[in-house]
Amino acid sequence: MNYLTGKSLPRRTFLRGAGATIALPFLDAMVPASVLAKPTADDPTRLVAIEIVHGAAGSNKYGRSQYLWTPEKEGTDFDLSRGALSSLEPVRDYVTIVSDCDVEPAEARTAREIGGDHFRSSAAFLTQSYPKQTESSDVFAGTSFDQMYAQRFGQDTPIPSMQLCIETVDQAGGCAYGYACVYTDTISWASPTEPLPMTRDPRIVFDQLFGAGGTPEGRVARQKARQSVLDFIGSEVSRLKTSLDAEDVRRMDRYMTDIREMERRIERIVERNTSGELRELPDAPSGVPDSFDEHVKIMFDLQALAFQSDMTRVFSFKLGRDASSRVYPDSGEATAFHPASHHGNDPERVEILGRINRYHVSLVPYFMEKLRSIQEDDRTLLDKTMILYGSPMGDPNIHNHKRVPFFVAGGANGALEHNLHLRAQPGTPLANVMLTLLHKLGMDDLESFGNSTGAFSLSQAV
Repeated sequence: MNYLTGKSLPRRTFLRGAGATIALPFLDAMVPASVLAKPTADDPTRLVAIEIVHGAAGSNKYGRSQYLWTPEKEGTDFDLSRGALSSLEPVRDYVTIVSDCDVEPAEARTAREIGGDHFRSSAAFLTQSYPKQTESSDVFAGTSFDQMYAQRFGQDTPIPSMQLCIETVDQAGGCAYGYACVYTDTISWASPTEPLPMTRDPRIVFDQLFGAGGTPEGRVARQKARQSVLDFIGSEVSRLKTSLDAEDVRRMDRYMTDIREMERRIERIVERNTSGELRELPDAPSGVPDSFDEHVKIMFDLQALAFQSDMTRVFSFKLGRDASSRVYPDSGEATAFHPASHHGNDPERVEILGRINRYHVSLVPYFMEKLRSIQEDDRTLLDKTMILYGSPMGDPNIHNHKRVPFFVAGGANGALEHNLHLRAQPGTPLANVMLTLLHKLGMDDLESFGNSTGAFSLSQAV
């Protein structure tokens, strides 16, 4: 065990046992008395980049007229009640909506690429780069937003970045229209030729964060014995608490409770999925919930735990897979996602897609409130986090990539004004917005990103 070095506890402190390695949350004991609590180079912004596929109902003519995504007014006096963003109302002081940008790199450029929009989209989302059409291993796109940030600011954490997803991935070979499946399997690219695998199973994510069992054999043994990772570090926790004040002890207790509750949730999922009962997702790993709602929320809670322990500061999170026919009962709609996206411009069917969009967005405030409940010094984790949410597709009925849905949320260590709706000029690349966000994250030296043509002001015009 390594703590109490000098007069303050090191931020990178671990409690280690034979079957677990637990990083500590932020504690007052980690701040020397002479240091004021404020953003520093040692406390970079946390980043979460979330992609949802199939665009938005608000990107076609009818959807725009009904404000199914984009609010009617710009500036700060905008109404969220009519569209997919209504659930953001309680957290609007942490939200900036940017409307009417395009993702041109996802468009077809040659006749043989026509129809392959679903298999270019995800690769273009965070790279804002044009994916090379190939079904072989010579894939090529661009370095993604999250990886540019991780390569600059994530190298001093145990895990520089993590890539998560909800639907099945890693389908080998070609998918359709001459594109390798990897283009739609991930949104994270370490370089133009290095797509990164995404993790779907919450149990695997938990084990990565907390070193549960140490080895695959150890993890199996721990799971069979129904032991908690906390069982391996109990004496270390007790010893540490004797040196902490009452507030830090309270934080430690809450943190350990959150870890144990996460274990229990995962255990219940595995038990349910291995009980022999019929599953909605029969091909999914036993650690993956059948419920989309449950799956997304447990992944968000794992991200919050990771930020709390400072195991990583960068996540990409892919909520869907292009051409998915998943049904979302919690949305109130029984129409499958991909069929709903091809609405034929029928107003009733556009509204169905709008309600699915509304449901997807409604899960983001859950995550934001979770981050807001975690205090670090005089701020919360929400104050220290930037969350991107969007799609590389605009109107899915015609597979275009114009007027794509996009917003950014979280305090980002004070870098963003928020409570804003900004409307871009027609033809503005979403890459311009992402370039500005990279600048806000401390990468001021970047002159371009993807197909950017310049920076995009994220402030209200005076």
